[in-house]
Amino acid sequence: MSITVLSLRPRADFERADALPPSSIDVIYRSPADADLQTVIREADGLIIPAVGVPLPASIFAGTRLRLVQITGAGLDRLTRPALEAAGIPVANVPGGSNRAVAEHAIATAAVLMRRFAWADAEIKQGNYVAFRARMLADNLSGLDGLLAGVVGFGTIGVAVATAFRNMGCRICYHDPAPRDPAAARSLEAEAMPLDRLLEESDIVSLHVPLLPATTGLISDRELGLMKPGAALIQASRGGIVDEGALARALERGHLGGASVDVYGTEPPPADHPLLALRGDGARRLLLTPHIAGVTRQSATFLCRSAWQNLVRVLVDGAPPLNRAY
Repeated sequence: MSITVLSLRPRADFERADALPPSSIDVIYRSPADADLQTVIREADGLIIPAVGVPLPASIFAGTRLRLVQITGAGLDRLTRPALEAAGIPVANVPGGSNRAVAEHAIATAAVLMRRFAWADAEIKQGNYVAFRARMLADNLSGLDGLLAGVVGFGTIGVAVATAFRNMGCRICYHDPAPRDPAAARSLEAEAMPLDRLLEESDIVSLHVPLLPATTGLISDRELGLMKPGAALIQASRGGIVDEGALARALERGHLGGASVDVYGTEPPPADHPLLALRGDGARRLLLTPHIAGVTRQSATFLCRSAWQNLVRVLVDGAPPLNRAY
């Protein structure tokens, strides 16, 4: 009997990542917006979806024969857990596949912000070479060596980011009520801190927590006000962790040295988004990327190949899924 998998990720994504599905399964490609999605999903043994995208309605899982929902990433935001559990459908992700990519993004954006590379580029293109160079020298800008990098969320990605900052000569502190790897913290000589103290003392704050009720709006006006003047914030976790209006106000006041934002409460951000409305120096302290912190050719290959391997493990070999989330 043939095994059928419904993919809500286009074939071109897998081709580009050199991670096409194995020949042991038949794959049907659809978009979440396709009219026949409900019909097609009822014929599928497995479902494969990207971590980023519109939430999937709980109703589409009722009455299916799905034996696994596989995510080609770590995030679980698109699914409604009670609906999957009620239907008895296991969900698996691929944790850790983007660790190096996110760590690379954190280091790169921190350096760009602290040393004002993007800002300098814009000023030079406007003919302000001499004046802006003088301003950069007068402001005595810092490199990363010796700074205190505060990592909020010390899971697999948080540890990878902390390691990257440590390799650049930074001191490390972290906030996580239940760190996954205390041994990693010890090896990095990382100090555990309450969130308020981390914000007050860190030169760079990098966020790597999941979106949960407890983390929604975790960083708002109060928390941004606690940060050191001139500190940099890196938001590459999930949209909704940071109050984006509060961040715009902090940048406009000049309190923060800079902010890097890769994820947004609404994606894509609307034209009237407060961060897009910034002008002047506030806008120049802001670095925006389109939810690609964890996306590189290497990470995409690992994530997609791992996802297909897990689907084969469950649907063809009859083994329990690896990295079952629930």
